[in-house]
Amino acid sequence: MIDLHHLVRRAAMLVAGFFLVAGMQAQAADPVGGQAAKPARAAAATSRKPAAPAAGKPVFEQRALDLLKAMSERLMAARSLSFTAQVTYEHPSRLGPPLAFMTISEVLMQRPDKLRVLTLGDGPASEFYLDGKTMTAFSPAENFVAVTAAPPTIDEALKVAFRDAGIYFPFADVLLADPYANLAAGLGTAFVVGQSKVVGGTTTQVVAFANNEVFMQLWIGAEDKLPRMLRAVYRRDPLRQRHQMELSNWKVDPVVAASDFTTAKAASAVAIPFAHPAAKPAAAAAARSQ
Repeated sequence: MIDLHHLVRRAAMLVAGFFLVAGMQAQAADPVGGQAAKPARAAAATSRKPAAPAAGKPVFEQRALDLLKAMSERLMAARSLSFTAQVTYEHPSRLGPPLAFMTISEVLMQRPDKLRVLTLGDGPASEFYLDGKTMTAFSPAENFVAVTAAPPTIDEALKVAFRDAGIYFPFADVLLADPYANLAAGLGTAFVVGQSKVVGGTTTQVVAFANNEVFMQLWIGAEDKLPRMLRAVYRRDPLRQRHQMELSNWKVDPVVAASDFTTAKAASAVAIPFAHPAAKPAAAAAARSQ
């Protein structure tokens, strides 16, 4: 039997690395070779299809970097953001071909230190709150809550959540103070694929980029410069499992209140340490025995 709880956590970790791993890798990478022929509809949806770069040779198109930078500047300029992130990830089935699993997160953030993430999916729901003073992870079904002191920024909070509790978000780069810095530092390849009119109900510019760990394709709104979809394949994954994230329902600079980043439901929950998931069962059992 497949442990969905484990899969959801694993997927969250993998997809979170889509952007963050780019900033940590400084080695050149070549595009993934041997691409299958695109269906006719996909080919028609892309207005420009450049020749495939020569294998083994890093390719940098300035226009691709400019599109990534414009997206980053659009996100950086926003004082607050809200959006929906739907993530699809693959896991091998007993028969061989992969099964698809999904999560969906409603995200609200306010720079520099507030964040709310409400996640549903093929596994337990989870809620995360950062109110500038505390960082709270709440599991509604299990009625567990973990609280710790909040770092001064969202960037630092994401690092602490990862380090201390194994909490990952697939849309992490959208929330960072400088998304482009995390992308450009490790890139070995970046080029423009073309233009699409079938993603997010708008026209998008399609960019492909890669480092030594992951190959990514990103759809960026041609007018609003907002990220609309991302697909990634990890280069060292022998199964070439695909990870996809769709970002929708964008609101830039929505009005928010302090109460948006807290929850009263957690007050009656069982308190457990803000620690990695593997440590939670024992901690929860101890808390319940008191």
